[in-house]
Amino acid sequence: MKDPIDISVRLGVEHIDFPGDPPFEVKRVQTLADGAPAELSHLSMGAHAGSHLDAPAHFIPSGKTLDAYGPERFIVNCLLVEKFGPGPVRAENLVDCLVQPGQALLVMTENSKTGRATSGRFDPNFVGLDESAADWCVKQKLGLVGIDAISVENCKDGRFPVHNKLLAADILILEGLNLAEVKPGAYRLICLPLRLVGTEASPVRAVLCDP
Repeated sequence: MKDPIDISVRLGVEHIDFPGDPPFEVKRVQTLADGAPAELSHLSMGAHAGSHLDAPAHFIPSGKTLDAYGPERFIVNCLLVEKFGPGPVRAENLVDCLVQPGQALLVMTENSKTGRATSGRFDPNFVGLDESAADWCVKQKLGLVGIDAISVENCKDGRFPVHNKLLAADILILEGLNLAEVKPGAYRLICLPLRLVGTEASPVRAVLCDP
């Protein structure tokens, strides 16, 4: 088996804070250099920091929170596809994808190719999915959709139709990935969230393994 490929962004270095989200911050509470018996850090961040999973509760009233899912939901076969070029990912870019119901689909875009995904700065021109792509994913009955952007959609009118369509269909959303060094193909995805109770999202350490 080949070594797993880490597709997470590095918090504090590469991650992007979505406007309005709590910023990520690390503070040293005590240090060995100051004579403390151990190093101790305090972490402050939102549930959507860095590479993270969205659960239905993020947008759907009375939707499931992440603790409603067993760990098997976060360890799934997946297909990684690429869509380069300007504009959002549309259904026509996905029609040839051979992905099965319940599996995950990861989309590599210009965000990875240009370094936007790991720049550490929010760029309002990032690439996401459009509504037709979301409809296609729902029709395929996918279990998870992931993308190399801080959001699965670049929505400027406050409606967030892609989130709503996917999450209403119980399709988990994996955002904030770094796919620059990964080749398209079939993988086994592992993206375990923190074991939080009642939250709509959680940071993850996402890796790809042999299928």
